[in-house]
Amino acid sequence: TLLATTTASSDSTISFTSNIDSTYKEYVFKFYDIHPASDDVHFSFNGSIDSGSNYNVTKTTTNFRANHDESDSATDLSYRTGGDIAQGTGFQNIAAEVGNDNDQSLAGTLTIYEPSSSVFVKHFISRCNIYNASNYNRDDYVAGYFNTTSAVDAVQFKMSSGNMDSGVIKLYGVS
Repeated sequence: TLLATTTASSDSTISFTSNIDSTYKEYVFKFYDIHPASDDVHFSFNGSIDSGSNYNVTKTTTNFRANHDESDSATDLSYRTGGDIAQGTGFQNIAAEVGNDNDQSLAGTLTIYEPSSSVFVKHFISRCNIYNASNYNRDDYVAGYFNTTSAVDAVQFKMSSGNMDSGVIKLYGVS
């Protein structure tokens, strides 16, 4: 069920502070052509347990990626030791090195499972495809959990530097 749609227009952050509750066990964010104002930046997210007053939920994550450059001269599949978080509260990068050329952007999904549970941690999975600043097609995978038994009731997205120039983020609830 579509719950919310937000269109970026030179926004420093995009926050979803409603519709994340016990109605659904699974919440999916879909990203469409997110284009940064700055070049070579990371698209990231964090959760809140206080309706968006603070975005600093402790998390543990893992991160790997596949790369293929435009000229077909380089490919790579690698674990990103610098892309994960071990019991930290910072924003998690889910799309790295996004370019800001006119034809560069990212698209993807973030799924959060049972964010209202008062018993278990909240697992999440993200997959984003990026046309990055070095003219690579990149497929970034991130998974982890919010290490809290408090309800995660808000989510915020931002770039590591600069604004989100354009793009659309949709929030869905899955029965």
